[in-house]
Amino acid sequence: MDLFLDALALVLTPMAIASIGLGALVGLIFGSIPGLTFTVALALALPITFGMDPVPAIGLLLGTYIGGMTGGSVSAILLGIPGTPSAAATVLDGHQMTKQGEASIALGTAVIVSVFGGLFSLLVMIVSVDLVSRLAIGFGPAELFALVLFGMSTICGLCGDSLIKGLISGVLGLMIMTVGIDAIDGVPRMTFGSINLLQGVNLLVAMIGLFAVPFIIEAFSQKGERDIQAQRVAKVRAELPSLKMLFGKISLILRCSALGTGIGAIPGTGGAIASFLAYDHAKRFSKKPQSFGKGNMEGVIAPEAANNAVTGGTLIPLLSLGIPGDPATAIVLAGLMIHGIQPGPALFMNNAGEVYGMYVAVALAYLWVLALQLMGIRIFVHVLKIPREMLAVAVLVLCAIGAYSIRNSAFDIYAMGAIGLLAYVLVAVRVPITPIILGMVLGPTLENEFRTAMMLSGGSFDIFLNSPTVLVFFALAAGVIGLQVVAELKLRKKTKEKIEMTDA
Repeated sequence: MDLFLDALALVLTPMAIASIGLGALVGLIFGSIPGLTFTVALALALPITFGMDPVPAIGLLLGTYIGGMTGGSVSAILLGIPGTPSAAATVLDGHQMTKQGEASIALGTAVIVSVFGGLFSLLVMIVSVDLVSRLAIGFGPAELFALVLFGMSTICGLCGDSLIKGLISGVLGLMIMTVGIDAIDGVPRMTFGSINLLQGVNLLVAMIGLFAVPFIIEAFSQKGERDIQAQRVAKVRAELPSLKMLFGKISLILRCSALGTGIGAIPGTGGAIASFLAYDHAKRFSKKPQSFGKGNMEGVIAPEAANNAVTGGTLIPLLSLGIPGDPATAIVLAGLMIHGIQPGPALFMNNAGEVYGMYVAVALAYLWVLALQLMGIRIFVHVLKIPREMLAVAVLVLCAIGAYSIRNSAFDIYAMGAIGLLAYVLVAVRVPITPIILGMVLGPTLENEFRTAMMLSGGSFDIFLNSPTVLVFFALAAGVIGLQVVAELKLRKKTKEKIEMTDA
């Protein structure tokens, strides 16, 4: 208790509060602009902390991290373009709610469940940092491969009307992921002699192309858009979800928060995997699974609660073992070490005050995010009042800047355009594009962990059969695929019966 009181004294100073608030604001802005992710914001914020005291400095980084994770939902809901990979699953139902005139409710729900998920993971981190870190560090290459394979099975839940089309889309994502230099053998793959392709296709560049370019093309190609725009403007209101609705979904929020915390505690996973797993979980246990992808509120609640719960989960191995779970936490780790805080088993003995100060800083950062986004909803929804053609031009400029700034490569702008045209064609032939993102997100981890496990076992598959954890994840993946196949066969049978009845 004394440590918490000392931590409050360290954090509740004007400098620390302002630093955390500034970080949350910058993270929200960078997270909501496609291409300018919170990882970029963290990289820019790190040099600013050099001359600051440890607690305000770490508070600035944590605020940026948390604000960026939450901010990705803003563009995902309003424009159908995820600001971060973690918000890709939010697009599916969040943007549909915007089309139905419920943008502000979707935004309000997203930030409220995001804050809940983040604070839930913070509590889990405080009470079980040692236990969860031991479980997480016990995941070897075979266990990680099985976990990611189970994540890949969620493609079946994102297939829409056709399992075959969804699998085609997922395979396209895996194919795009393989372009470039092989990370293990160092040989070029699918580069076709192009020097530019040696760097591979960046995930963010592909994500911008998949979601933004079809939006831009449709904005200029659809006729009668002014009438549609007038209808959309008439429906724009600044309102928040009711407490009754939120309490009615508390079980789903808790389950997805726990899922996100667990996924975040496993190094090398991250918010994108957690959000897709949570979305698939919500759909499978929903009373109305057929409404997902059409504006179901649960499709916003599940991924947003999960991806923000990842923030607390990733801090568990970071603090207790010194292992960053993703590039963002690697920058936070650098900030800790710059200020003389060495994560690891001795952290709680040598820097207990700073650790508890970080706990308080995380809670304060979420309060800042909650206040900033709730106040900003009235501003955000007015984006829909901008004529869609003008909005498309602005989106095009921002996306081009974002794609270029990721690696300072003009080729990435061309890659964004090419992938965007492919996405437009796929949408026209009713092939879902979300599995492409899932394939690109999970593909590198799936391949690297499989090959690492095979090298450790000398080429023997026994490494996958001797681990109970691996077998559990294999069984779960097989169950998910089997249930989807059965559901599609039943749907086809019902459709065939309806056609026969109509003909009769």
